[in-house]
Amino acid sequence: MLDNCPKCGSLFVRTQFRDVCDACYKEEEKLFEKVYAFIRKRENRTATMPQVVDATGVEEALIIKWIKKGRLQLVHFPNLGYPCEKCGATIREGRLCAKCIGGIQKEMTKIQQEEERQRQAKRQTTYFTERRKDG
Repeated sequence: MLDNCPKCGSLFVRTQFRDVCDACYKEEEKLFEKVYAFIRKRENRTATMPQVVDATGVEEALIIKWIKKGRLQLVHFPNLGYPCEKCGATIREGRLCAKCIGGIQKEMTKIQQEEERQRQAKRQTTYFTERRKDG
């Protein structure tokens, strides 16, 4: 699909593997190598996201992109993570933190219980008719 690069605006062919133009992709690769070289060092493996950003100058959004794409394996870097899409808490996998998932599951359970209550109420509805006495 033909698209404009979100970084520089130039025209490029977007694929499932590339979301930026070739020039920006090459620049991102240089930045990736810089980040990876930093966190790969034994003394930096426990660095937090702000520490990595400060040390490398690479923006957090780009590092999060690499984590979500699986280019940076968090199993090797215990203090790295990215924000929950609902509350912003730091997480290491998925899109939501455990607290937000629990809250959504509670809400779903309430909705299902209410729907079941309404179905039961419909089945138990009794209709009465009034008989007229002619006479």
